[in-house]
Amino acid sequence: MGPGLLEVAVLDPRDVLGAEEGGADRLHLATADRMSPEPATVSAVCRETELPVFVTLRLNDTWSTTGGEMTRLVGLAESYLGSGAAGVSFGFLDGDLEVDTEVCAYLAGQLPGVPWTFGRAVDDTLDLRRSWRRLADLPGLVAVCSAGSPRGLEVGYDELLDLVAGDPVVARTLMPGGGLVAEQVPWLVRAGVRQLHLGRQARPGGSRKAYVDAGLVRSWRLLLDHALERAQRGVG
Repeated sequence: MGPGLLEVAVLDPRDVLGAEEGGADRLHLATADRMSPEPATVSAVCRETELPVFVTLRLNDTWSTTGGEMTRLVGLAESYLGSGAAGVSFGFLDGDLEVDTEVCAYLAGQLPGVPWTFGRAVDDTLDLRRSWRRLADLPGLVAVCSAGSPRGLEVGYDELLDLVAGDPVVARTLMPGGGLVAEQVPWLVRAGVRQLHLGRQARPGGSRKAYVDAGLVRSWRLLLDHALERAQRGVG
């Protein structure tokens, strides 16, 4: 059983200190509306931390993209990586609300050796199990951020837990995010989940106007580590 990975969403350099001091393992950088940030913001965040930074690649508010956008996304990714980013995050669906493996494989292929996470676009697909099968062979994929439902873990938790309980590969790749609450963590860890994503949970009052708070991140760090320790000892 490997250690748990705690990813914290950040918006700018002012969020970095709280995430670091709280015990984050990785930072996920995007704008407040979950789009690609300006390269200058990426550079500023990377200068503030030695933690790996993954940056969102998304230029419109749908889960699709165009050929022209794809060229720009590749250019942005190369700029982000040149500024110190360790990886990227993206996720695209086709017109049938299936994982667009062609687009994702192309983008991953333009960034050889670069780790990436598939974002919550997976929650808008019509069949989660089929979507995970389509994701399985994509190169460089290290995590899939999912809540099991577009409406968050409050709705999708049971389906997501059932999905990971029956497939250890899915469990190792899943990174629950989107309304995660503390009482869900031990059950997810017992099912094999080893990665968590924090968004609003890391900010006082859940407000994006507040900076990431070290105390809140630390509480999740301790929760994850404790759940992993109990799972390793076989304690229910």
